[in-house]
Amino acid sequence: MAAPITVVIPTLNAAAELPGSLGALMEGLSEGLIREVVISDGGSTDTTPDLAEEAGAELVTGAASRGGQLRRGCAAARGEWILVLHADTQLAPGWASVVAAHIQEGQGTTGQGSPAYFQLKFRAKGVAATLVAGWANLRARVFGLPYGDQGLLMPRATYLAAGEYPDQPLMEDVALVRRLKTLTPLPVTALTSAARYQRDGWLRRGAGNLWTLLRYFLGAEPQELAREYHK
Repeated sequence: MAAPITVVIPTLNAAAELPGSLGALMEGLSEGLIREVVISDGGSTDTTPDLAEEAGAELVTGAASRGGQLRRGCAAARGEWILVLHADTQLAPGWASVVAAHIQEGQGTTGQGSPAYFQLKFRAKGVAATLVAGWANLRARVFGLPYGDQGLLMPRATYLAAGEYPDQPLMEDVALVRRLKTLTPLPVTALTSAARYQRDGWLRRGAGNLWTLLRYFLGAEPQELAREYHK
C-alpha cells in the first residue's frame, strides 16, 4: 500500500529555511507516511531548486503567488492526504505518530477523515512570542481559522471538494479553511520563524495581521492586501 501523504511546500528564495523543514519530515518517511514531497516554487533565484532536487522532491514552478503555488503543488499530489507546510515551519518531533493516528481514526469512522492543523510556536523566546502564538492557536480553535504557518493536513478528496486553494497572493489559507469548515487541532507543535515579527516588532506585526484579516472579511482585494503586507 502506498504511503498516504503528499507534502506540499511553497517556496520563494527559501534556501535558508527549507533544509530545516525537510529535515523534520524524515520521521514521516521512516514511518511510511510520506509518499512524496512537492516543492512549488515561485521563481527562486537562490539555491532553493537545487535543495529540492537534492532532497528528491518534485519541483513545480510558476508565477510567485502563494495561493497559485499551493494550487499547483496540490494539483501534483498523488497521496490520499495532503500536508501543506510553509518552508520556514518545522514540525516538532513525534508528529508522525500523531498524524498516523489521526489518519487511521478517520478511516475507521468516516472512511475519509477530517482536515487538521498543528499548534503554532515561534522559534523565538520571550513573552511576546508566547502571546502571539497563543492568540493564533486560540483563533484557530475558536473561530476555525488556522493560518498557513500552522500547517494543514487534509484528505485530498476533501480539498478538491472544497474548491482548492484560490490563486491569490494572500489570505489563500483563510479562504480555503473557511470552506473546509470542521478542522481538528492536533497536539503537535509547528515551529515557525519569527523573523518578520522580530523585524517589524511583535505588536505592530500582530496588529497588522489582525487588521489585514478584518479587511479581508470586509471585502478588500487580496492583491491590495498583499502589497501592503509586503511593504
